[in-house]
Order: sequence, then structure tokens, then C-alpha cells
Amino acid sequence: MKLGDTIPSTADGKTQAPGEDLSCSSTQTGAQAWPLPGCPGRSLGCGWRRRGLLEPLGARGCLCFLAVPTRPQTTAAAAREVAGRVCSQSTRRGALVAAGRRRNKGDGTKASCASLTPRSEETKNHPNQDGVTSHLQRILSSRKEAMFELVTSEASYYKSLSLLVSHFVENERLKKLLHPSEAHILFSNVLDVMGVSERFLLELERRMEENIVISDVCDIVYRYAANHFSVYITYVSNQTYQERTYKQLLQEKAAFRELIAQLELDPKCRGLPLSSFLILPFQRITRLKLLVQNILKRVEESSEREATALDAHKELELVVKACNEGVRKMSRTEQMISIQKKMEFKIKSVPIISHSRWLLKQGELQQMSGPKTSRTLRTKKLFREIYLFLFNDLLVICRQIPGDKYQVFDSAPRGLLRVEELEDQGQTLANVFILRLLENADDREATYMLKATSQSEMKRWMTSLAPNRRTKFVSFTSRLLDCPQVQCVHPYVAQQPDELTLELADILNILDKTEDGWIFGERLHDQERGWFPSNMTEEILNPKIRSQNLKECFRVHKMDDPQRSQNKDRRKLGSRNRQ
Repeated sequence: MKLGDTIPSTADGKTQAPGEDLSCSSTQTGAQAWPLPGCPGRSLGCGWRRRGLLEPLGARGCLCFLAVPTRPQTTAAAAREVAGRVCSQSTRRGALVAAGRRRNKGDGTKASCASLTPRSEETKNHPNQDGVTSHLQRILSSRKEAMFELVTSEASYYKSLSLLVSHFVENERLKKLLHPSEAHILFSNVLDVMGVSERFLLELERRMEENIVISDVCDIVYRYAANHFSVYITYVSNQTYQERTYKQLLQEKAAFRELIAQLELDPKCRGLPLSSFLILPFQRITRLKLLVQNILKRVEESSEREATALDAHKELELVVKACNEGVRKMSRTEQMISIQKKMEFKIKSVPIISHSRWLLKQGELQQMSGPKTSRTLRTKKLFREIYLFLFNDLLVICRQIPGDKYQVFDSAPRGLLRVEELEDQGQTLANVFILRLLENADDREATYMLKATSQSEMKRWMTSLAPNRRTKFVSFTSRLLDCPQVQCVHPYVAQQPDELTLELADILNILDKTEDGWIFGERLHDQERGWFPSNMTEEILNPKIRSQNLKECFRVHKMDDPQRSQNKDRRKLGSRNRQ
């Protein structure tokens, strides 16, 4: 088999790697094989590349696709053993399933769980027992596989980190080329991240040793997310400086560029650049949240497993939000400094730079000049250009002047802004809206009549200026109503701060939309809102599917159960009485 060859499929539709040892298999038919001679058992098809992640596809993917030396620590050696054991357990599971399929094909009956799930005489005589057992077994199987995927992907992620550390971080030639400060920015606290992954994987392995049918893993995930995953926040927050330093080193240091190119050619890297390894921690913490969410959808409602999965998901969500906020904070600070340098104040100066302030939207609009009674259709005199900088707590209104500068002539707190859309008054006044400043820089009310270039631009400005106004389909404060939904069918990367990046299969509620092809929506799995082109999505027309999507969303993001809330209220009341 050569690089790029597809893995042949067996008769039962499962893909299988070539070689004497069949321990390396995948559930993805036609997946691309990456032959690595270091795989145990002399098997060749170990692991697949997808989106730059060095992780196998599917819950039963082989974990032995990287055989690299790691730091000489007891935990690291134990983690390597874990990966081997997890892989062998995956193989045993695959063998059991294949044997069951062959047995069922031989006697012409449906798949049965009799050998794994003993039945009493009473249930044997139940007329619907076979169907009920089959349904329950499917539910159990999907839940166990979701848990098993979390374990297997953590093992492959750890091995990828091992390669990053042993092949790049600890390379002696690279250490001599880099200044300690450059190395610190480039690799940050990746050793701490790897240490946490080692301990996390070992605990998951101990749970698997208790029983090959994993009872639960979300309690372990919760404990590590709450107490140890802060190392991810530190690493991810450094991403902006990391990318800049990496590009700068490639451009300015020829020796660094040549050495990195040489290291990337090593077969261990499988043709992946260093940047693909550096981004692994950010990808992993995001994927962990989705894996726990997948488990949560498959556990029994109102059960102990559901409560544990909800706790784990909530903690992971906090970590992911902190990571995203860390990245934004670094880039926002630099952006605010740049904007401050471009502003010249015609009015009393307003301090722009603040740790709690960031840019939401900026752009040019046309302001109608003159009083309403003297309006004229001579459009050259009717409108003049102004430039708006909208921050999360402040609006600054400027005019652009030569030298890439902006002269500020008015401002107002964002909370004191009101917008109103004008009814259609012909082509000249199309896409016009009224902006009211209840209290401007002169401590008085001011009104601006503004014209946008298109309907979508007008609505996007109105949504950003007054985010709490009622939308076309559903109130911002209500998530109980059945509103239109769409599913992403083409990935989209946000181009403006008020836009939303979409991934395939994202489900979104439609909050507003325009006639020229833009939708303002809320993504269900994280409640992020923003604009995106309508041609990137398809509308979900079936009301039952929309209802099911909302049900799953509420289940994942539901608050503490009533009993917990009552206990909290009692504790608060007790503390007040003691005072």
C-alpha cells in the first residue's frame, strides 16, 4: 500500500488495514491510509488525517499510528502502554461484532444480544422481547461507543503531542537557533498541556480496566475540566503571538526556516507542517466538548449519568469560552491601540482604550443633511459620508479626513441608542433608518437619518446598534417559540465582527433575514449569534425535526435541576437567617 491508497472494505462494509495483524481498522469506508512502519503488529494502515488533526476517524480507529519516543517519565511510559491496551480492546470489540454478524448471517436471523445480555424466562416469553432488546441494545451500544471514542481520541491526541515535544520542542539544533523568549512564545506551556493529557489518559485507562464496557467517563472529564484544564487557556491565549512569532521567524531566520522544513520532511510528521501540531491543543479542547455533548444525547434523561455529563459539559464550555476570550483579548488590545492613533477629537476627548472594550462594527454610512422640511431629490446635496465605530459600550461618529485619520464629532453610550426603520419612501430613501442618541457628547438628544448601501447592511447596523430590539421571527429573550431553522451545508468563515463562522451540520435558529440573501441566526449548540449568507445553509422545513433540535439544545444547556435550585435557595436563606 502506498500513501493515498484507499483501505479496502470487507464484506460487512467495514474498512480494514492490510497486513498480518488486523488490529488497525476503521469504520470509515474508503478512508485514506497513512502507512507507518512503527505500528505494533507490523500493520500499515494506522490513522488518518482530517482537518490537520492527527486523530483516527471513528470510535474504533487504531491508536498505534504514532510510535515515537517521549520524555523519560513514568507517566509518559504508562500513557504509551495505555494506547496499546486501548487499541487491543478496540480490536477485541471489532472481532466480537464481526463474529456476531457472521453468526447472524449463517442462520438468517436478526442481530441478537443473547450472548451478551442474559434474559430471564419471563422476558423470553414476551412477544415483543426481541424488538425491545434490540432497541435497548442499540441505545447502549451508541452510548458506549461515544464514551469509547472519547478515550481513543485522547490516546491519539497524546501521541501527537508526544511527537511535537520529542521532534520539535526538544530538538537540540532548534534550541540553539531560538532565543529563550522566542521558544517560550512559539511553544508556550505545551509541556504542561502534555502532562495533563498523560494523567487524564491514565485515569481513563483505569476506568477501562474496571470493565471493557465503560460505565462512565464524564465524571473524570468534569474533574479535569474543573481542576486541570486551565493549562489550555494559557496555551490558547498565546495563539495570536504564537502565529506572529512563527511567521516572523520563517521570514527573518533562514536557518530556522531550513531546519523546520527538514524536520517536517521526517516520515513521523506525515507531511504535516509544524503549525498543524501547534494548533492541536485548541482543537482538542473544542472537540472534547463535542464528544461530551455526544455522550449527553445518549444517556437516560433524569439519570445520574445525565447529571454528570451536564456538569462535565458545563465545565468544558467554561474552558472553551475562556480560551476564546483569551484569544480575542490579545487581538482586541492591539486593534484598540491602532484605532486610538487614527482618531482626532473635535469634541471633548473620549478614552478609547479599555480592557473591557472591544470593536463590534465599523463602516461608512450616508447621513441626510438639512432639516426634514427642506429635503430635496438632488442626491449630491441630500447625503454626505460619515464613519461609525461601534464598540460594545460606546458609539463614535466621525468623518474621514486625509491621512487615514478620523475626526470625531459626536459619541454616545451604546445603551442610550435607539433605531427605527423608515417605511419604503422610494428609491432615494431606500435602506434609510433613524438613529437616536438619547444623550450625546453634548449631553443632549440627537437624531441622525442614515442611509446604507443595501437592505442587509441596514439591518446589520440596526441589529448591532440596538441588539435588544425584537426580531422578525422570535424575541431575543425567548427561546421557547418554534422559529425557522437552517442547517449549514457549506462552511463559512466570518469576514466581519458581526458575522458568524459556520461549520458543516451546524443548526441555527433564524432570528432575522433580508431580501438580499443574509440571515441573522443563533447557533443552537453554543448560542453564538451573527450574520451569514443564506446560500451557505438549507432551511429545515419539518416541524418535528425543529422541535427535536430545540429539545436537544435545551437538554444540553438546561440549568440546574429544581432540587439543586431548592437546595441553593435554602442555603442562601439559612445564611441570611444566621446574619
